[in-house]
Amino acid sequence: MKSLSPLLIAGLLLASPAQAQTADVQPEEAMTLDLNHIGFAVTKLDDTASFFVDTLGWKAAGGRPEYPAKFVTNGKMFVTLWQVTDPAKAVAFDRKHNVGLHHMAITVRDLPTLHDLHRKFVAHQDVTVEFAPEFLGDGPTTHMIIREPSGLRLEFIVPAGRIKPQQ
Repeated sequence: MKSLSPLLIAGLLLASPAQAQTADVQPEEAMTLDLNHIGFAVTKLDDTASFFVDTLGWKAAGGRPEYPAKFVTNGKMFVTLWQVTDPAKAVAFDRKHNVGLHHMAITVRDLPTLHDLHRKFVAHQDVTVEFAPEFLGDGPTTHMIIREPSGLRLEFIVPAGRIKPQQ
């Protein structure tokens, strides 16, 4: 097994998320590959599933009514949504105090699509926009973060390589 140079390791550890969006590092293939799926416990199963399907254009991909759970996909990512037993007693995630998923970042096709999504989110009564589209770091990578109907934090991001230069 080849080892990475100490300089490359230091660079990877110090890279910001904005740099990671443009890095062209080709390390040796890891033992693990891609994210297979992500599972969220939600307070509003139907509303959250509807958000993914009706607002983002994903497809329903089955579920487990006895759990209850619903599954959604955009053809590349697969998300399982699991209804909590008692939504009234569920503890909302606090990104500064809880261990757990801070947010899920979803790549967006291009800047016009990111802005279209922002308009949809602002108009959606059960979506909270934490911040509108803005540069990540010094840009040009652009992102925004929202909370969907159950309160999950979702980031929508257009990496630098998907941004066409202005003419």
